Amino acid sequence: MSSPLIESVTEPLARVLALQRQAYAAHPVPTYAQRRADLLTLQRFVREHKDALCAAISADYGHRSRHETLLAEVFPVVDGVDHVLGELRSWMKPQRRSVDWRNFFGARNRVLAQPLGVVGVIVPWNFPLNLSLIPLTYIFAAGNRAMVKMSENSRHLAAYLIAHMPAYFPPEKLQFFDETGGVGVAFSQLKFDHLLFTGSGQTGRAVMAAAARNLCPVTLELGGKAPAIVCDSFPLHTAVERIMFVKLLNAGQICTTVDHAWLPTAKVAEFVTLARAIVAQRYPTLDSSDYTSIIDQRAFDRLLAALAQARARGAEVIPLLNGPAFDAASRKIAPHLVLNAPADCDLMQREIFGPVLPLRSYTDLAEVVAAVNAGPRPLAIYPFSHDAAQVQHLIDHVMSGGVSVNDALFHVGQHDLPFGGVGDSGMGHYHGHEGFETFSKMRPVFYQARWSSLKFLWPPYGKLADRVLSFLIR
Repeated sequence: MSSPLIESVTEPLARVLALQRQAYAAHPVPTYAQRRADLLTLQRFVREHKDALCAAISADYGHRSRHETLLAEVFPVVDGVDHVLGELRSWMKPQRRSVDWRNFFGARNRVLAQPLGVVGVIVPWNFPLNLSLIPLTYIFAAGNRAMVKMSENSRHLAAYLIAHMPAYFPPEKLQFFDETGGVGVAFSQLKFDHLLFTGSGQTGRAVMAAAARNLCPVTLELGGKAPAIVCDSFPLHTAVERIMFVKLLNAGQICTTVDHAWLPTAKVAEFVTLARAIVAQRYPTLDSSDYTSIIDQRAFDRLLAALAQARARGAEVIPLLNGPAFDAASRKIAPHLVLNAPADCDLMQREIFGPVLPLRSYTDLAEVVAAVNAGPRPLAIYPFSHDAAQVQHLIDHVMSGGVSVNDALFHVGQHDLPFGGVGDSGMGHYHGHEGFETFSKMRPVFYQARWSSLKFLWPPYGKLADRVLSFLIR
């Protein structure tokens, strides 16, 4: 039974859903020109408001590096629209499929990509522009309408989108919603034609359960403990450079960041030395404008508690910057490496989602494969090796949502690769052609010929039917 709070927020949501459904019913299949115009409008919005969008996101974080927002949020949206525009006409073409000429001589089969209708999108706080507008790119490319629910930690950005997006898209096409209390629960209970959720596994289970009551299909982009696996022959300096860049981007608050790193036992100490030098060069002090704050006090406290727990239980906790290990006023935590963390401590059991990198050692890759496979399937794995057979062995034996080889994270940035998890890290895909298909009904259509050979199989059955069936199953 719904609570009074849920009922109070459901009515305005249901009103917008009805408005969008009515608009969909009136114009169920937008033309290529209409879809192209929607995509260009989305791109124009980002270009015209990029400075204000960066400022709003930074305000939500307390401090967010402007360059990181431009690199990880603004550019992928603008560039992604260009990619989709280059592919859209071919994606929209009906697909020809073969016909069994013995049964259906002269008939035709086609698969038509048609809009589903109204798509709901639930957006997390860590990349709120990227994870709202990139899905919209594929939702609009497929000809749909959308309702987007922002995170409670994205108040400044949500207010900005709610205030300015209506000048670009009418509410029957697109509407944003802030989290004012109970909105997320009510939103997930709406009868959408598809629901995309990005966030934690715990919330993802609740969203999926709510959607199941409406038989609403879902795409769940969740998280997990994505490992980097550095093989013995790979140049360690290159691995450290790349791993630490990804790990400290957005202060580690990325679902596809390197959660922890596996290293040959003999290379752990060298990794620490290299990481100290590289991090100090990139972020000379904790108050560097290039270094992002932790999103809120709860997350800040959680990370400090996890570090303290690991230290108390015998782990070696190594801050990588000189000076204070954290600053409470700015909610910044210095980059840390952690050695010998107990297997059952929070850092090893939960997705870290911060600038803390546990290092784990191995003597045989079989140990790594067994350890990763013993846990939930991660959203990504990151093998570092120039040995193609070794890389393929890890890809074959460790299942994950995606893979970046000899780097981390950047499979997500490839516009023509599908993005999605597997098992505990999610289900379904968007990005690329798969994103277009996720938000389309790939509708099979059979066109019978003017003259149907099946008339020979109409009852009453007799000798002719016997001969025809004998021919078909000979």
